[in-house]
Amino acid sequence: MSRIHTTFTVLKQQGRKALIPYITAGDPHPTRTVNLMHALVNSGADIIELGVPFSDPMADGPVIQRASERALVHRVGLGNVLQMVKEFRQRDDKTPVVLMGYANPIEAMGCSKFVAAAKDAGVDGVLTVDYPPEECGDFVQNLHDAEIDPIFLLSPTTESSRVDMIVNQASGFVYYVSLKGVTGAQNLDIAEVADKVAAIHAKTGLPVGVGFGVRDAETARAVAQVADAVVVGSRMVQAIEQSSETNLIDNVSLLMRELRSAIDSI
Repeated sequence: MSRIHTTFTVLKQQGRKALIPYITAGDPHPTRTVNLMHALVNSGADIIELGVPFSDPMADGPVIQRASERALVHRVGLGNVLQMVKEFRQRDDKTPVVLMGYANPIEAMGCSKFVAAAKDAGVDGVLTVDYPPEECGDFVQNLHDAEIDPIFLLSPTTESSRVDMIVNQASGFVYYVSLKGVTGAQNLDIAEVADKVAAIHAKTGLPVGVGFGVRDAETARAVAQVADAVVVGSRMVQAIEQSSETNLIDNVSLLMRELRSAIDSI
């Protein structure tokens, strides 16, 4: 049983929803990432989504783009990210870690080599934005064979027939993009999200996480009422961006506790 499956099973038994913060590996500095990951867990994270820095993102808004730029200044690549996960695992063998990124770094490393390295590091899930599900069957099978969950995005414009194909390949959970646009966009329509999540649940028993538009505790609470997990990316990265060396951990921890409290209040 994967860490992701176990986490959602325990949360369901407790009547709680998952909180999944996103940070970009290497932001604001490579030496801070592992400590940030532990701080997120200590402040209420159930799963950590760790972004792999990439120079040409297509789904990330300006906040996360800047985070990648800050990490790339320090030459943080996929190999470094895997090493960070391995270091995190020295103190935490329970919290699931999902890598989110793009196909280019994986292709450069080699898919088989990446999967083996991810397994060795303790990665639990991989979300690759630009691997179309129609064209990544071998990669998905390699992940399954390594007991790593392939996580896929579903959007407001995903056709019903394509939802069927995606959920049949996915495991762990599926990630519903709550609005049309890039990460950090505004104007989340909770009623529309509720309808879409219900439609996805009708097709799969996998948990559904919602992200791309969760900007504060109030939004997180509203999303938690209709989804199994709340994913917070741009707001978390913004907290990092606006912090100094001395208050970074405190600021991120405070935001996490606010989100956790809001989600647990439903």
